[in-house]
Amino acid sequence: MNAERSAPARTTAAVRILTGVIFLFFGEYKVADRAFAYGGFEGWIRGFLTQGMTVGFFRPVLVNVALVHPVFCARLVGWGELAIGVSLVLGLFVRAAAIGGAVEMILLALATWFGPGHGAPLWRYFGANLDHIPLLFLFAIFYATQAGNVWGLDGMRRTRSATRRASS
Repeated sequence: MNAERSAPARTTAAVRILTGVIFLFFGEYKVADRAFAYGGFEGWIRGFLTQGMTVGFFRPVLVNVALVHPVFCARLVGWGELAIGVSLVLGLFVRAAAIGGAVEMILLALATWFGPGHGAPLWRYFGANLDHIPLLFLFAIFYATQAGNVWGLDGMRRTRSATRRASS
């Protein structure tokens, strides 16, 4: 049996597709609803900062980039999530989407890490970031397993490329 058609590979492909659907929802509302770009994003960032949730070295990035260019950053987030969703659903450029998704999850974790407050037990920081950390792990799995090769256009592209090389 081809290793790419194994139960774990099919399971990874199914999880990739379902994760993509979630990101389509995330991106769609941010792109379609002007409220996210024109106030919503900036409100979230200001909340992270005023509540002291942000990791210290990341604070200047939020203050000097995200708050200086809130509409651009909001559009970048929305279109980025939409692109990740399309990529994961189609299984096209999955490794690139996994890198983009991992970067977003790391940035979100840095922005919200101290949500439980400074000086809380370590486990509470991980618990407060359960919406970022598992997705980060999924993106690592999608990258490492080349998850677009099963039930995805990456696999079709790879097969065509191999066929062309073999015939030349």
